[in-house]
Amino acid sequence: MIIYIHGFNSSSQSTKARQLGDYLAARDIAYACPDLPHRPSEAIALLSSLIAAQPSGSVKLFGSSLGGFYATWLADRFDLKAVLINPAVHVQHSLKNVLGAQKNYYSGEEYLLTQQHLDELAALDQPAPQRPQNLLLLVETGDEVLDYRDAVAYYAGSQQIVVPGGNHGFAHFTQYLDLMLAF
Repeated sequence: MIIYIHGFNSSSQSTKARQLGDYLAARDIAYACPDLPHRPSEAIALLSSLIAAQPSGSVKLFGSSLGGFYATWLADRFDLKAVLINPAVHVQHSLKNVLGAQKNYYSGEEYLLTQQHLDELAALDQPAPQRPQNLLLLVETGDEVLDYRDAVAYYAGSQQIVVPGGNHGFAHFTQYLDLMLAF
C-alpha cells in the first residue's frame, strides 16, 4: 500500500494526491490519502494507526512538504521506505512565521496555528534521519516556499534527485512516478 501524506493546509484533493491516486489505480496498487487533522499529534496518531493496520512491510510512504516531515518520522519509527517531495525540514521553525489564523485550501476549515502546534512538531523533529537509506528525496530548485538546499543537506545520506526549476508543488511530479514507485 502507498500512503500519500499531504502538506500543510492541503488534503486528499490536492493535485499530487489525485495524480498519484489515478496512477496507482491504473496499476491496481492499494492507496490511501487520509485528510489529516491540523494538529500534528493527531495527524501522526492517525497515520500511525493506518500503518499499524497493514501487514508488516507492505507500506511505502509518499510525503509532500509537511507530509515529507511526517513521512520521515514515520519511516524511521516503522522502518519503512519513504519518498519525500519538496519536504519541510525542521518545520517548527518555518511555520513560526505563519502563526495565527489558517484556512485549509480544500476543505475551507479554519483554525488557529498556535505555539502548541509548533511544540508538537518540535517533538517529532530529529537532528538527522535514523535510516537515510530508506528515504528518496525529490526537490525542485525553484521551490518558492522552502529552500531546497535545506532538504539536500538534511537528507545528505539519502538517495536524492534535484530537479532544476519547478516549484513547491513539484511541477515534474508525474514524470517521476515510475521511479518513485520503484524505490
